Amino acid sequence: MTLKLYFAPGACSFVPHTLLETAGEPFEPVLVKLHKGENLTPEYKAINPKAQVPVLVDGGETITQIVAIICHLDARFPQCNFLPREPLARTRALETLCWMNNTVHPTFTHVFMPYKFTDNKEAQAEIKAFNAKAYGPMLGEIEAMAAKAAGEGRPYLGAEHFGPLDAYALTLLRWGGFAGHDPQGYPALWSLVQRVALLPAVARAMERERLQLNVYKAA
Repeated sequence: MTLKLYFAPGACSFVPHTLLETAGEPFEPVLVKLHKGENLTPEYKAINPKAQVPVLVDGGETITQIVAIICHLDARFPQCNFLPREPLARTRALETLCWMNNTVHPTFTHVFMPYKFTDNKEAQAEIKAFNAKAYGPMLGEIEAMAAKAAGEGRPYLGAEHFGPLDAYALTLLRWGGFAGHDPQGYPALWSLVQRVALLPAVARAMERERLQLNVYKAA
């Protein structure tokens, strides 16, 4: 077995987790317990000095950073069409993927881990509240993408095939529940995410990570 994925339940590593399950080639899933600081151990930092998940090991190569891992899996399993083949459509998919990763994702980090940005408890509360509010319109942008795809008869955000945009959209909407946003308030996106969650490959990843799709609790 040459493929190994280091993942944390519910983290963005869920995206390559679903892609590997979809590809169908055997891989070794390695659970990293972030809440126990396993990513900060010398052993894990020897694998990824940045102490982050996901990490993909493919043979003798270690790949970090989610966009790089996705591009690698897309090239390794071209039959899966994780990213569109047509050049402009591919560019647009990567454009959205990078935005999800460099803008939406960090906004949620400020909600979920405000202690990373200050040790002042009052400032942490302000950071959390400010970014929880900012997160809603970002989900609204993904909602518009899902509505557009549905209106054009496209089953997935990228094109005709399940891919990283769909898995990341599921992750980001799920996180929205922790930020106080009801997923059902984004009907097109919620419909897409529910359908994606039923895909056998995605369902296997969710079962391994023990994920609940809707974590929102009304105040």
